[in-house]
Amino acid sequence: MALSDRPCVVVVGSINMDLVARSDRVPAPGETVLGGDFQTIPGGKGANQAVAVARLGARCSMIGRIGDDAFGKRMVAGLSEDGVNTDHILTTPGIASGVALIVVDASGQNAICVASGANYAVTPADVNAAEDAFAAADVCLVQLELPLPTVIHALRVCRRHNVEAILDPAPAPANPTPDLFKADILSPNESEAEMLLGSPGLSHDSEATARALAAKGAREVVLKLSGRGAGVLADGKFELIPGRPVDVVDSTAAGDAFTAALAVARARHRPLVEATRFANAAGALACTKFGAQPSMPTAKEVSALL
Repeated sequence: MALSDRPCVVVVGSINMDLVARSDRVPAPGETVLGGDFQTIPGGKGANQAVAVARLGARCSMIGRIGDDAFGKRMVAGLSEDGVNTDHILTTPGIASGVALIVVDASGQNAICVASGANYAVTPADVNAAEDAFAAADVCLVQLELPLPTVIHALRVCRRHNVEAILDPAPAPANPTPDLFKADILSPNESEAEMLLGSPGLSHDSEATARALAAKGAREVVLKLSGRGAGVLADGKFELIPGRPVDVVDSTAAGDAFTAALAVARARHRPLVEATRFANAAGALACTKFGAQPSMPTAKEVSALL
């Protein structure tokens, strides 16, 4: 584990270009609606979290892949500008960079379809090639927008280097392998928790949901409860952390800001409940701006809200 006044987080994850259209509402199946503003904005759960980690004051290394295209070059340049170490981002010929098609409605809620592209070319060998990044890290962030064997291998490498692993299980699989529950901290939202447990409706009871996830092997659980805040299960005790009300503009990457802030606070050795309060504030702030990476807050902004 790294020892530094400025903690280090390694992110193993997706890098996408978000194609974002604004509309009064999200279309129903088979329906066409007229939209308004359209933008291309760098995103991807992994890249969003890497940007947020850097803006929150920690060192960050990103492990992932892009295609050999204009989107890929722009996304890596943007990560570098935010201070993310991109040495372990590989360019993959013959495959497009990942893209996400996003519709944001008038209330700030969204619907997303992801075409993974080069993200699904990230392999366990890529993780091994970046082992120096794990050796320097305090915390590792992983999500499920990469091939599952790669995610599971990353968790194993974390254990080998005594690096705390936080899994953001999105998109959640319907039949999760037990290896996914070997993350040190599991942080799903309510719908993802239901998918992981195969129990629709269970998420109305946050404590029961958290304990059911822990029973499957997760050491600690942080449930993202949207505007209601978060539920924390640590050392066998459950606590509900209230949300912070804000004027919602776009909720697209609020969960990514939350998870990144959780990682930064844990890298600073904060107790999980305290870390979750910090994460709540970061997630709330992300809702107040449009776009994924542009909405990732800085440490100064989070401190002001707290």
